[in-house]
Amino acid sequence: MEKFIKDNFLLHSNIAEELYFDYAQKMPIIDYHNHLPPEEVANNINFKNLTAIWLHGDHYKWRALRANGIDEKYITGSASDEEKFQKWAETVPYTLRNPLYHWTHLELKRYFGIDTLLDANTAKSIYNEASSQLQQPSHSTIGLLQKMNVKVVCTTDDPLSSLEDHQSFAKNKDASFQMFPTFRPDKAIHSENIEKLNSYIDKLENILNINIESIDDYLSALKKRHDYFHENGCRLADHGLSHMFAEEHTYDQVHLIFERIRRGKEVSNSESAVFKSFMLLQIAEWHHEKGWVQQFHLGPIRNNNTRMLKKLGPDTGWDSIGDFAQASSLSKFLDRLDEKDKLAKTILYNNNPRDNEVFASMAGNFNDGSIIGKMQFGSGWWFLDQKQGIIDQLNALSNIGLLSRFVGMLTDSRSFLSFPRHEYFRRVLCNLLAEDILKGEIPHDINWVGHMIEDICYNNAKNYFEFK
Repeated sequence: MEKFIKDNFLLHSNIAEELYFDYAQKMPIIDYHNHLPPEEVANNINFKNLTAIWLHGDHYKWRALRANGIDEKYITGSASDEEKFQKWAETVPYTLRNPLYHWTHLELKRYFGIDTLLDANTAKSIYNEASSQLQQPSHSTIGLLQKMNVKVVCTTDDPLSSLEDHQSFAKNKDASFQMFPTFRPDKAIHSENIEKLNSYIDKLENILNINIESIDDYLSALKKRHDYFHENGCRLADHGLSHMFAEEHTYDQVHLIFERIRRGKEVSNSESAVFKSFMLLQIAEWHHEKGWVQQFHLGPIRNNNTRMLKKLGPDTGWDSIGDFAQASSLSKFLDRLDEKDKLAKTILYNNNPRDNEVFASMAGNFNDGSIIGKMQFGSGWWFLDQKQGIIDQLNALSNIGLLSRFVGMLTDSRSFLSFPRHEYFRRVLCNLLAEDILKGEIPHDINWVGHMIEDICYNNAKNYFEFK
């Protein structure tokens, strides 16, 4: 059978191929937002088999398996790794037109040199070949990242993290890339569950050996963790929210709400929104003070399936696109920071394609000429990081902002095999611009368009995040 992933994959003209092979392909990767476990990087582990590195924790694949009628035993359950892989292989042919089909075969080819289509009949040979390669030094966690020409990875880390794995890795003189933490304080501000929030605050007390009784105590303690992250190389923060919170509030209100929280008394939905609004503003000011980049991932509705949430817990594949109103609260939040001249470099990620133009135009409200591309409409993510989602995001940004100043793609993934998504993005980008050239809608100036592609793939991110 003819190879599926050919050199011209997603490239539909000679111009697209020229842009990709002469400009995009050679650029290194800065993956400035992912969920790689830092301990697995620091310890340079080898995964025991292909299932362990490829299926464990992959919600995209889990959802496809469930849709294909595969029992949970073979997804998150007790089946052996080889049995789970067999079920995935049986499912892959049914994923045609889902991005999983592209990613699956791109990853097999790039990491393992496997061109064979994955299905029920080829499962065993592919599993054995890839699992064997995974035992080699070239396919350790560090080896896999270096194989993809990665220069920077930014993990996603709770403020309570010791960062000991980042500290350990920083001493590794053999790795050809850097790993930095990202400050992700979601658990510190989510006040819907008072018991969980108090447990979190108790852990913070223990780490710092202090008592936290007032909102001032809490801010001081979190600020110390923010400072600690900065000392350990952190220059990015990330916030995952359904929508932005920007409720009107006073300090006295927040002080009383926090006292109620520490006494274990429930707070209303409106009080919770006030607390989140206050905390987000305070933390955002710290980002600005340190010159960090702040990221806001907005739009998903999580844990839709109560029965499966109770059975498997959160983050097991039961989330979807939400239809929250985004513009008004996001505008208020950004404006409050801008009024004080305390708005950090900011990336806004949208999870609902309906809102692409909303996010692109909102970012443009707060560019002030002080920093190139200060306000970014971030790449398509989660449900929108596939071909059409990427195209839609690129078009919305092009129509309303400056595509040329875009900081490009990221994996947002827990998988060490997900980095060909950068290639996927770059091929889509090159083909899109080539189509414009062929239509006469942009000049046939390969040098300038190629330079722009190099910037989007790598240079813009390097300069924006000030990586050395």
